Amino acid sequence: MPHLLTFAVVSLFFSVSSARYNLIHELNFDSCFSFHSKESSTNVSTFLLDTHSPSFSSVFESSIQNLRFNSTNQKLLYIITPYLYEHVQAAIICSKIHRLQVRIRSGGHDYEALSYKADVPFIIIDLVKLNKVKVNRGKRTAWVQSGATLGELYYHVANESRGKLGFTAGVCPTIGVGGHISGGGQGVLMRKFGLSSDNAVDAIVVTADGAVVDRQSMGEDLFWAIRGGGAASFGVVLEWKIKLVPVPPKVTVFTIPRTLEQKATKLVHRWQAIAPKFHKDLFIRVILFVGKGSQGRKTIQANFNALFLGTTDQLVPLMQKSFPELGLKPEDCKEISWIQSIFYINGEDPGQPLELLLDRKHVQKGFFKAKSDFVTKPISEKHLEAIWKVMQDGDTPAIMIWDPYGGQMAEIPEDFTPFPHRAGVLYNIQYFTKWFEGGALAEKKHLEGINRVYNFMAPFVTKNPRAAYINYRDLDIGRNIKGTLEEAKVWGEKYFKRNFERLTKIKGEVDYENFFKSEQNFVPI
Repeated sequence: MPHLLTFAVVSLFFSVSSARYNLIHELNFDSCFSFHSKESSTNVSTFLLDTHSPSFSSVFESSIQNLRFNSTNQKLLYIITPYLYEHVQAAIICSKIHRLQVRIRSGGHDYEALSYKADVPFIIIDLVKLNKVKVNRGKRTAWVQSGATLGELYYHVANESRGKLGFTAGVCPTIGVGGHISGGGQGVLMRKFGLSSDNAVDAIVVTADGAVVDRQSMGEDLFWAIRGGGAASFGVVLEWKIKLVPVPPKVTVFTIPRTLEQKATKLVHRWQAIAPKFHKDLFIRVILFVGKGSQGRKTIQANFNALFLGTTDQLVPLMQKSFPELGLKPEDCKEISWIQSIFYINGEDPGQPLELLLDRKHVQKGFFKAKSDFVTKPISEKHLEAIWKVMQDGDTPAIMIWDPYGGQMAEIPEDFTPFPHRAGVLYNIQYFTKWFEGGALAEKKHLEGINRVYNFMAPFVTKNPRAAYINYRDLDIGRNIKGTLEEAKVWGEKYFKRNFERLTKIKGEVDYENFFKSEQNFVPI
């Protein structure tokens, strides 16, 4: 009899537990989230926002950098701003139960807004409150949460290391760390230290089944995939552990402008052959745009914008040997700290307060569109002159930013991470157009301007495929509509070349139901 009673009690317990579990599936998203996050409904309301929440629109708009997409999507149902990892787990679990797609936003810089828009009912996990940076100066490492910006990361690294350490990453200080590293993360230190993702040594990730894993528990395949393959296809990266890099007390920067009348064409042609071969401490990019010549007429201006990890006295002799044609003089140079160079390379005053790096909104927002290319063979002077003519056509010309590769970038194997653009690449091109006037007509003009230049460049860049950089997201090169592998291949091989196949296999292993999806996500096989 006691055994029967025990069996009856246990059966009753499991019946009640089962009923409770089944009930969760019937609950609305709010109740489901409260249950799985183990938070009271009162507390949840401070970071789980629905369309009726007073701050819903302001939170949605707060991290949007591209005003082309600055409108609340009618299919956006919830915004979650977690401050605990359990909140992210709950968001994943309940989104699965209620069949909602998930968008993951760290800084809001996704060029095509895939981190905060969708054509089906969805939620946004906005990581803005997960922005802590913990620096270990002795081991030259840091744990940085994905919601931190590059500016916040740079500030804390420089502050905690007393200016002796830095990190290799992008130029714009308001970019979110999470997405930047997961897409590769190129920047002005890459010729010396490689990409951001090359310097990631661990990560904390929430997977499609709601588990929290680190490098050891996730396995090397998944860890490889999230370092340059676009982590949003595989999970939610909560935190990165990164290797910090040594920087000197003073670095040297300069910007030398040259127009066509000042032999810009010959200088750009020469730059292509030598910039990838410069000393690893020297990074000189070229910013090309339509300016005005001495007669007030349209011309092409080439700004040679540089960072050198050393002093002016060291740089000038190096330039006289490597690039004498530019005519660099000591008075063209400015010696500043590495942390101040973040402002300078971004086109800002390097003397402004460093605390501005902590301001997520100090960069002016606008409407923009970008595209990308890689170049493996120098473009002839004749063809450069033809490019200049195309750039000067129309009223809304795009600018081009040519970032040199070589150095450490050429020494890292193509399959070290998913980012494959390594040996043989002379430089990366970013095409960029930005405007501040709203409306369809203004957008049409600017899109036509950037596409005109991009299309004309086709013979001079990589082919089969015409490669692209995922952090300069571009839906024009392909998108998922039906969700087939053939669709994904169109854009995937442009971003990842031969690494695409391995990425799709890993997707099948860690997210076989294809929970994490977007217009450019890997299709599991």
